[in-house]
Amino acid sequence: MNKQKRLEIFQRLAEAIPNPETELNYSNPFELLIAVILSAQATDKGVNIATAKLFPVANTPEAIYALGEEGLKEYIKTIGLFNSKAANIIKTCKMLIDLHDSEIPQTREALEALPGVGRKTANVVLNTAFGHPTMAVDTHIFRVSNRTKIAPGKNVLEVEKNLLKFVPKEYLIPAHHLLILHGRYTCTARKPRCGACCIYDLCEYKDKTE
Repeated sequence: MNKQKRLEIFQRLAEAIPNPETELNYSNPFELLIAVILSAQATDKGVNIATAKLFPVANTPEAIYALGEEGLKEYIKTIGLFNSKAANIIKTCKMLIDLHDSEIPQTREALEALPGVGRKTANVVLNTAFGHPTMAVDTHIFRVSNRTKIAPGKNVLEVEKNLLKFVPKEYLIPAHHLLILHGRYTCTARKPRCGACCIYDLCEYKDKTE
């Protein structure tokens, strides 16, 4: 996999996916943070159903904190791990109120200090809400990066570092969503749709399907 091939891969992905955006519904950085915390081991569709009821009622740290854990659970009980997520979200809201004037911090360190926020969630918020060139490596990005050989790695951190090193500079910000959406709908886990893939001839996956 060389520099020219990577550039062409991202050019084609950008043409095939002209609006590479998260499929989580949100209207401000705080809503995005809550949606991403809820999305761990859950589908975006499931999260959107829950937040469609939650956010009209409470979409600020103060409003969600006022609900309390039990109140919040009523809105998110359809989502996996809702008990621990409710506890983390209430604690996160309290920290945002006390330490950050209810604003979402724009550093990975400050974000990762929030309960329920790991490196991946921090990277999603930094990239999607604030336009930072970060890579939140989920299962889709990990799979696509290794299959295509764009940025292979043995673990998510290795893939993240390799993507930041190898993705062409002009695609560093949209690359996160380009790769997620390509992995979600084309380069799928069990049987990749190689016949419908816009980078079929550039991909270095050895077990391509017809």
